[in-house]
Amino acid sequence: MGAESLSEAQTGDHARPRTSAGVSFAASLAFEDVSHRFGSTEILSGISLAAKPGEILCLLGPSGSGKTTMLRIAAGIERQMAGRLLLNGREIAGPNVFVTPEKRGVGLMFQDFALFPHMNILDNVRFGLNALSVTAAKREAMAALERVGLDHAARNYPHMLSGGEQQRVALARALSPRPSVLLMDEPFSGLDSRLKDVVRTDTLQILRESRATAIIVTHDAEEAMRLGDRIALIKDGRLVQIGTAAELYGRPASLFAAGFFSELNVLDGEVRSGRVVTPIGPVADSPSSDGTCVTVALRLTGLRLDETDRGVEGRIVARRFLGGVELFTVAVEGLDQPLRSRMRAGLVSENRRDVVVSIDPRDVIVFEKTPEDR
Repeated sequence: MGAESLSEAQTGDHARPRTSAGVSFAASLAFEDVSHRFGSTEILSGISLAAKPGEILCLLGPSGSGKTTMLRIAAGIERQMAGRLLLNGREIAGPNVFVTPEKRGVGLMFQDFALFPHMNILDNVRFGLNALSVTAAKREAMAALERVGLDHAARNYPHMLSGGEQQRVALARALSPRPSVLLMDEPFSGLDSRLKDVVRTDTLQILRESRATAIIVTHDAEEAMRLGDRIALIKDGRLVQIGTAAELYGRPASLFAAGFFSELNVLDGEVRSGRVVTPIGPVADSPSSDGTCVTVALRLTGLRLDETDRGVEGRIVARRFLGGVELFTVAVEGLDQPLRSRMRAGLVSENRRDVVVSIDPRDVIVFEKTPEDR
């Protein structure tokens, strides 16, 4: 997307006053021990979680983890093999029950926006309002477009709009029937990186105003932290951890969870006299018994390079300027793999090669090794 589109999104559309979003009757949506497979491939395995009324819940995980399948099951496009789906405590999908998509009160916004190219924007938005009269449907559609700041473009066609504008049209269409739950599948993945912040902020505001429960699929941890009241981390069709952004970042349940929210150096360690000892020295206290083998995850921001004598000696083998920060690769004796450090630019002099490596204990996370890890 070009600079004109960005400027338009930041000034032209955003300078227009918007009406508040129409309020929906928010509902809870719960997955109870939901499993699903395609042929012999297991997609979901015993997923249990619930989005609370009015909550924005982000489903986060790598590609192929089952996130989109969960949305399709919630929308009624797929029928799970096992388990139940409850809307406000009422079963809408289970072994003996299946409520069709149009009767669920659940809205679905696709990743590619799925706008009809032969329809103008107004007709795209009123497409899902067939239960209303033509006059009432147009009135509701115009109100929805006004809420997203695009009422002036009602007669335009999708190809005449920028990517950010098309995203807002898709959001208006999804919200116009006032769904109790709105499902959004990677809604910002097709946007220019410079535009994402603007559109995400707008979308969050509109969701808050509409008060609908929202479940948003993303593979971007930062996006999940920006948008979600809570985050459900999914891996290989299983729920790894659910909680607030602060809980998942500060107290990850596994090395996988820690690595999804931070770039990490991973070291082997052992507990000795109540301390976790690694090749670069002691890094944390531990209540475990002596001899316990552990895995140490060290965030890149917690690896310090300086010229003091507190720490272990290292040598910079590569450095990359990234604007406000620099990314360093540092060789340390006793380690097969170099360590990486992310520090504010300018803290390490340009020509320096030999440094002292020290650790910020706030950026150290310790996991006991299971028998399979050893």
